[in-house]
Amino acid sequence: MARVKIESLRKEYDTGSVVAVDDLSLEIVDGEFVTVVGPSGCGKTTTLRMLAGLESPTSGTIEIGEKDVTDVHAKNRDVAMVFQNYALYPHKTVFENMEFGLRMSTDLSEDERERRVVDAAEMMDIDGLLEDKPDELSGGQKQRVALGRAIVREPDLFLFDEPLSNLDASLRTEMRAEIQRLQNELGITAVYVTHDQEEAMTMGDRMVILDEGVLQQAGPPTEVYENPVNEFVGGFVGSPSMNFVDVEVRRAGDGIRLIEPDGTFEFALSAAYVDRHVEDLQEDRYTLGIRPEDVSVADPGAKNAVTGTVEVVEPVGSDNYLHLDVAPDFIARVNSSVDPSPGDQVTLRFEETDVHLFESGSGDDVFATGHEQPEATTP
Repeated sequence: MARVKIESLRKEYDTGSVVAVDDLSLEIVDGEFVTVVGPSGCGKTTTLRMLAGLESPTSGTIEIGEKDVTDVHAKNRDVAMVFQNYALYPHKTVFENMEFGLRMSTDLSEDERERRVVDAAEMMDIDGLLEDKPDELSGGQKQRVALGRAIVREPDLFLFDEPLSNLDASLRTEMRAEIQRLQNELGITAVYVTHDQEEAMTMGDRMVILDEGVLQQAGPPTEVYENPVNEFVGGFVGSPSMNFVDVEVRRAGDGIRLIEPDGTFEFALSAAYVDRHVEDLQEDRYTLGIRPEDVSVADPGAKNAVTGTVEVVEPVGSDNYLHLDVAPDFIARVNSSVDPSPGDQVTLRFEETDVHLFESGSGDDVFATGHEQPEATTP
């Protein structure tokens, strides 16, 4: 097991014309499972490859287990990586695939290598497949072999590069639970890169969100979901995505009113709530954010409510997604028993404590001003 420290990490391509990772600093404590998520091209896989030693940083440092490994070759780092495409040798048996790394990079005896492979195979429930070739295996079995191959290394650090993206939905769910079980059992520090925010939120002790190579936020999944520091994080984390409404700020007695310029949306925030979260609103225009699950359908005439016309009703199991004309792509996620018809007008309510208010320039959430990034904590 090992602590990982990344400091001011930067990766450039094409003599600096492309910056894949920009000034990334992050500390991962011993035994922590960290998920890294962001849109395509955000730098998450590049970061993982620099941790593995497969890419050299342009600047910055990487420490694994108190040792500076910035310039250490990949084969000399005590890490094991699980890839998206399994990376199994088709002409070797399962046993030979799992043993190969040990045979090439350690001086373990043949008996010790066999013991490790058999133990890992039993842990992964593939001990009956050791003589099979990869072409004889299902996708899930291949992934278990790839995981077993990493486990036998007994590394300080596990690195996962979107390992479940080739599996179907039910098998992904099964393998997610399997990876979490293994990490809890082995206690090995792990960095897990994924494009799937559900994986990132359900698997990680902390999740790290990148955009255009820049760290946006790092913290426990619930913290990131409930308190996004900016509009990008608010919109990226959560499904359906957070609703956004461009509003103007107008004083109204002791409070303020948030009014959409064409008058289709108006919502009041009490002075007490605003004063608790921000000293003064410096701009006239902001973007209001509210999550679909925080929007409910209320009785007509409810106070501080918004009226909208239903455009589409999308049944999703126990919920209905109501697409409304309140703002572009505005959705209310409600119980399936709430089932209006397209064209119906409905009254919508949400609590001021669920509102996020993002600055028009920086995108920062003014209600998160002064919010400190959660430190790495022992899981």
